[in-house]
Amino acid sequence: MDLKYWAATDVGRKRTHNEDNFLIDQDIRLFVVADGMGGHASGEVASAMAVHTIRAILRRESDLCEQDRRDPGWHMELCTLLEYAVHVACERIYRKGLQEPEKKGMGTTVVCLLIVGDRGYIAYVGDSRIYLLRGGIVYQLTEDHSLMNELIRQGKITAEAFDESPYAQFRHAMTRAVGPQEVVEVDTLDFDMIPGDAFLLCSDGLYEYLDDTDISRMLSLTEVRDIPGRLIDMANTRGGKDNITALIIQVPENADGSDRAAEINFTLDTLKGIPLFAQLNYQQLVRIMNLTRVVPFAAGQVLCTEGEIGEELFVILRGRVELSAAGTALTELGQGSHFGEMALIDATKRSATATALGDGKLLSINREDFFEILRKEAPLAVKLLWSFVQELSERLRDANHQLGEAQRVSVPVAAAVPAPAPGHAPAPESDDDIVDLSDDIQPSESSPELSADTLHQLLTETSPATQEASTPAADPARDGDAPISRAPELGQGLSAATADANDILDVELDAPQGRPSARSSAKQTSRYGPTLRNLGNPTSGRFGAARSDAASLSDAGRDFHERRTRPLDVLGDHSGDRPSEHPDDHPDDTPDNKDSA
Repeated sequence: MDLKYWAATDVGRKRTHNEDNFLIDQDIRLFVVADGMGGHASGEVASAMAVHTIRAILRRESDLCEQDRRDPGWHMELCTLLEYAVHVACERIYRKGLQEPEKKGMGTTVVCLLIVGDRGYIAYVGDSRIYLLRGGIVYQLTEDHSLMNELIRQGKITAEAFDESPYAQFRHAMTRAVGPQEVVEVDTLDFDMIPGDAFLLCSDGLYEYLDDTDISRMLSLTEVRDIPGRLIDMANTRGGKDNITALIIQVPENADGSDRAAEINFTLDTLKGIPLFAQLNYQQLVRIMNLTRVVPFAAGQVLCTEGEIGEELFVILRGRVELSAAGTALTELGQGSHFGEMALIDATKRSATATALGDGKLLSINREDFFEILRKEAPLAVKLLWSFVQELSERLRDANHQLGEAQRVSVPVAAAVPAPAPGHAPAPESDDDIVDLSDDIQPSESSPELSADTLHQLLTETSPATQEASTPAADPARDGDAPISRAPELGQGLSAATADANDILDVELDAPQGRPSARSSAKQTSRYGPTLRNLGNPTSGRFGAARSDAASLSDAGRDFHERRTRPLDVLGDHSGDRPSEHPDDHPDDTPDNKDSA
């Protein structure tokens, strides 16, 4: 790949000496800018030591640049080499400061760009920057390691409000630098370069006076030798309060690289269109793209199978893919679409099968690589996980909406059923709607006299004698007579069931205050009461023991028996021999409820 480059540096309008340094090594295609700090002579020494140490390390290990570039680990090796070179420079500057006390604490920023083939490798520390002009848009490829940027990134202040804040005096304070400490954390980035790209490496003395429009206009000039000088003049005209350094690199346009450039741009645009990556800046998108693997596919090829454990997110670059489940086609996806994103978060089974409808290409992102970048890049991880939350919330809302629509279609409209006139009971339901729960009722352990067979017989007998005995008029207990014993005396032993029946239909024995009794709730919600299935359940706590109150026993037993033997009464049929004023219609007036209250 052909390159054009030029650089210049200037002391500026306010400083008396220049602590900036730059280096260009055309043999290994290395470009470095460093902005020294630490007072007179010290900053200049630190920046000079940094650029020369980095070049020495890379020249010594230059054979690494000649290795097989198809090896996936090769790109990581070059980034590690750049990181190592900066670490060596940091250690040497730090030891120089220890040896010469007047230079103690000196340091420098560093940005370096190594170009190998058609790929660029960046390492940086501090607040010097690298800009990329691509397709008429300016992208900042580095992130400032400064107090100002850290406060902005954490949301504690905005860039516009910084100059008026208490932190304004610390605008140039750095959170990382090469040299003040023996070790430093180095950030790296590798990316594809395409014909037409242009780069600006500069110190803060330049970019503080520029905006993206200025950078785009300058980097678009055809004569690369003129660009650094014009940028320096612009900065001096607008203040020039610091040293100014500009290094320009241009990649000339050529017809051979047009297809590759279009594919790279399309890949980045496609990733940007995925909701998961929509909030990422260009640098972060490049990091995600570096995780991707291009997977060609042929017509009819199964890309993933329903029920298998998913490990990858797929993005369609070219071609069409059909999604199906249980042998039924669900939808077709075209260029720019994606599927399988949940595999990046959890090892869950695929919910559909993806089959290629024609030849094409996919981008694949593996979960393991995705987790690795989340561990290394905290700001990137926050954006990605927040985007995941938003995407899942949107899907949940859509699912709820679709469920509601389905219910409205499948359930008859209540308004279609005419409401009963005021003062009239609703029409009785058919006998087919009455559910027999007698088989579900269990014998009570609190009364050994109530065997399963006896209880079943009592609940299923509907003889006239039993019905007559169960009416309120035939109940002496309601008139204050002697208590009913546990021996079967009423309706062929009906009162033997009343103890546990009362436990079922009157939960006020030990229910919290303010909660309606099971008796009243049963009348409102079910023909037989929702608690009938729990008859005699020793584990429920509410029905563990029978009541000994004779009046309560007879009251609950009679009420329970009426529910079993006269279902039409329960359903609101007033045409039979039911009394017009049953005592249970006013439970608050009965002795039972007064006692339980």
